[in-house]
Amino acid sequence: MNVSKHIQSQDIVTMPERYRATMFNSLSGFKSLALIGTKNAAGRTNIGVFNSIVHIGANPPLLGMVFRPDTVRRHTLENILEEQQYTINQVHVGMLPMAHQASAKFDDDVSEFTECGFTEEYTSSGTAPYIKESAIKLMLQYRMHIPIPLNGTIFLIGEIIEAIIPKSCIQEDGYVDLQKAGTVTVAGLDAYFSTELIDRYAYARPGVLPHSLVNRREQSS
Repeated sequence: MNVSKHIQSQDIVTMPERYRATMFNSLSGFKSLALIGTKNAAGRTNIGVFNSIVHIGANPPLLGMVFRPDTVRRHTLENILEEQQYTINQVHVGMLPMAHQASAKFDDDVSEFTECGFTEEYTSSGTAPYIKESAIKLMLQYRMHIPIPLNGTIFLIGEIIEAIIPKSCIQEDGYVDLQKAGTVTVAGLDAYFSTELIDRYAYARPGVLPHSLVNRREQSS
């Protein structure tokens, strides 16, 4: 661990394409992993695998995600822009490895629900399909998308209009215990990890030393 490799701009541009993609996708750190559920106007369902979902704000509750350049058809993006709704379904360990398989390039007339053995689930809040097997899942309404000229990607923002969360995972202060739900995380495009809580700390204030919320909760219970 003491010997480091220094990679500079001239090294990056000469890297093989897949090597570069693998390196910098994993270099950004552990990321959230979710399956995006959509349906097109003809009623055909689709699942997309995403590791770029980020929190934008809580009032209203907004999430953003990145779509790669449209050098090939992006069914998830097409369906969202067409139908204006989509679901975000967190992946737990029991959904692997078929959640990974959902990233395969299936034909247009093939649904990843069928190919990967997942079950469509619907509620009255929207028309997009949930993945029944997922423990924590969200329905989102499309709000806007922003083209990024630097590399041709698209940043899309949606508003959460429904959240389905196991009651046992919601703590008194609103914190959602993802570890209890079995949610996994991903590094790069193909390395999946389970999680273990180290600690939670109280809201940071100047002049006040950090103190554990976990230990305080355990002492009061």
